[in-house]
Amino acid sequence: VVFDPGTAYPMLAGYLQDSDEEEYVLVNNKCQCVTVTSKFIPSKENPGEEILERNIRILVPLKARENISDPQSPLRTKFVYRMTELCRKCNPVEIELGGEIYQAQQSTSCSEPETCYTYDRNKCYTTTFPFLYQGKVENVKAVLTPASCYAD
Repeated sequence: VVFDPGTAYPMLAGYLQDSDEEEYVLVNNKCQCVTVTSKFIPSKENPGEEILERNIRILVPLKARENISDPQSPLRTKFVYRMTELCRKCNPVEIELGGEIYQAQQSTSCSEPETCYTYDRNKCYTTTFPFLYQGKVENVKAVLTPASCYAD
């Protein structure tokens, strides 16, 4: 597992302080199995002061493939996590500027494909495999995540 420490990436979050022990989810990246949370805790140096604690939880999937859509691809041995990729928000949001509504994107790296280490249950994954039928081999398409590939 490689975590890219080369640059500090700020993560901003606004909080309404309801309870002292509440933990807030800043990032929940199902594609790379990462959750980033934060909560306010008493400072060790000054107990009357609170500091923001961040926790990064990474689940490394066992037997993940280099190409998750190809069950025959080699097992993945290197996992790279970059905070800029984990925190990017590519869905456009509406903002108001000078009385006009505009569509804005919150990240600049949305044209690059996201590397997935496991199946994102919201996406449809397929693969093809050789199928022998009546003495003839045909390549047949198979669905790897049926719930996200077929509409209800």
